[in-house]
Amino acid sequence: MKKPTMATLPRDARDTLFLLAVIALIILPQADTLPWWCTTLTTAVLIWRGTLAVQSRPLPSRWWRIALLVVAVAATFATHRTLLGRDAGVTLVVILLALKTLELRARRDAFVVFFLGFFAMLTNFFYSQSLATAAMMLLALLGLLTALVNAHMPVGRPPLAQAARTAGWMALAGAPIMFALFLLFPRFAPLWGTPTDAMAGRSGLSNTMRVGTIAELALDGRVAARIKFDGDRAPPQSQLYFRGPVLAQFDGREWTALPSWRRGAGGSELRTSGEPLGYEVTLEPSNRPWLLTLDAAPRAPALPGYEVTGSSDLQWFVNRPLSDLVRYRAQSYTRFESGPVASANSLRAYLALPPASNPRTAALAREMLADPALAGAATPALVQAVLRRLRTGGYSYTLEPGVYGNDTADEFWFDRKEGFCEHIASAFVVLMRGMNVPARIVTGYQGGELNGIDNYWVLRQSDAHAWAEVWEAGKGWVRVDPTGAVAPGRVGQSMRLVQPPGLFAGAVIAMSPTFAQNLRAAWEAVNNGWNQWVLNYTQSRQLDLLKNIGFTAPSLEDLAYVLLYLLVGASLAGALWTLWERSQHDPWLRLLGRAHARLAKAGLAVPDTAPPRQMAALAEAFFGTDESAPLRDWLLKLEAQRYAPAGPGTLAALRAEFRRLPWPARKAGPALLQPG
Repeated sequence: MKKPTMATLPRDARDTLFLLAVIALIILPQADTLPWWCTTLTTAVLIWRGTLAVQSRPLPSRWWRIALLVVAVAATFATHRTLLGRDAGVTLVVILLALKTLELRARRDAFVVFFLGFFAMLTNFFYSQSLATAAMMLLALLGLLTALVNAHMPVGRPPLAQAARTAGWMALAGAPIMFALFLLFPRFAPLWGTPTDAMAGRSGLSNTMRVGTIAELALDGRVAARIKFDGDRAPPQSQLYFRGPVLAQFDGREWTALPSWRRGAGGSELRTSGEPLGYEVTLEPSNRPWLLTLDAAPRAPALPGYEVTGSSDLQWFVNRPLSDLVRYRAQSYTRFESGPVASANSLRAYLALPPASNPRTAALAREMLADPALAGAATPALVQAVLRRLRTGGYSYTLEPGVYGNDTADEFWFDRKEGFCEHIASAFVVLMRGMNVPARIVTGYQGGELNGIDNYWVLRQSDAHAWAEVWEAGKGWVRVDPTGAVAPGRVGQSMRLVQPPGLFAGAVIAMSPTFAQNLRAAWEAVNNGWNQWVLNYTQSRQLDLLKNIGFTAPSLEDLAYVLLYLLVGASLAGALWTLWERSQHDPWLRLLGRAHARLAKAGLAVPDTAPPRQMAALAEAFFGTDESAPLRDWLLKLEAQRYAPAGPGTLAALRAEFRRLPWPARKAGPALLQPG
């Protein structure tokens, strides 16, 4: 038996398959965020429904649908421990959309599926607002509009291409209104955020560092931030240290930050020199409350809508987690000193080590202090001695040093002698504290990559880095990057451990490495433009737009008025266009209608469907041959203009002649005549 094709399938089956394909496109971007069982069940239901449509089999009974719904709700509760909130709500919407296709019988059911599809399409932006997601959802929007238009064509078998063209014109017609709403609709915080969602689904730096965790980010090529330096005046790559959490408490394996009350307020002990660097940071959502700044920023970054506070360890915090892409300006100095210049009680927290941990490292610290060459040496000499040991002791930089135990510093210095940046920094700080030198770990990002197309520096998760700061009398806190002693190329020369490319990327790189690099740079430049002009279009930029229009001190009220005026103007323009379009609909029929109305006024009511020749015969019978002759001649010319290959005169000439016609005098009536 010949397999059915889209051309041979009944219209109901064809339309159902098209709608199922659109639903699959809507759900596809969420496949990695939905629970595995939800993705599996949704896929199975869509395939089941498509099979029923192709085979023209009846839909499942009501009890099947109820059973699947109960299973889905129970599984949602078991997965999320709630039926409320973003993640649980999205899971239920996706399941309900799939199950609704199992009762897709009447047009009313189809409309419910359409509008559920529109809602499910919006839920994709809860998780990603990237350009790729937006492009896929635009395609899904056109698909849903096509299905909606097709559902309003109940007769025959209209081609989907015809419905798609109509949907495309509808989308284009609505685009100006959407653009105006995007520009002028007041920006508010999203309504769907819930506290349980605040830290979900994000990776990146944390306020703790278990030795080995930064290595997990080393092969993550996702963008963490983009930086644009004023005048493209970027410092050398070796000075690009973007500061994140500062960690000081150590339990032998994990580093954590000091409580805020022990860190104190920031800014008062920062001493800078040289010229400041101005730059703009576009920070990807992290759901963390800190801002990345180039070391060191003396003033709070300018971030509208957030309260920014600092601490004495040069960190900058905001009053809530950054769940959206943000853009802020900052100024930094690459030459600076911070912290107390003389010994103080606040430094004691940076000497603490857990008792009985890393005994061999403690013994190494005593041994180095007992060395006559280091007897009574100051901090710089002790630091150089440790760095010399790293350079000459056979230590190596690797992403896979194995699983470390509880005494991580002992294992690095004496057993494994290899590690990633956090292994090296952690072992370095433990040894410095063992020699009674205050030290701490700073996590953040180092280096980055310049995109030559838009001149933005791109920080990736793979640029995550850990370095150390030691306290030196007379100077304060001084940066030391021990990883540079083990692998100099890691700092300043863009040496990164990269993930092996996939099959397609590997083929492109093998064919032309330069082309692959340029292609990636171009795509990221386009994404950056999307971030800058769409995702980062904030309330402050809306008010700046009003300033450019002419408002001296714009407010949200002014924004609402401008939007209202635009919408009213667009509505009036639409109404005028509708009237104009109506006037353009078959002017010949409109002129014939005027003749109908004029005859009725003269007492002769002719059938609405009467053509000009029939109207002429009726007029002649009613008014007489002589009195109706001019009207009869005009009606015959009107008919010839419509149907003759080369009709006499133009429609404009006939319209002018119509206005000059000597109409017969009104007779008693009105009368409705039929030709004899």
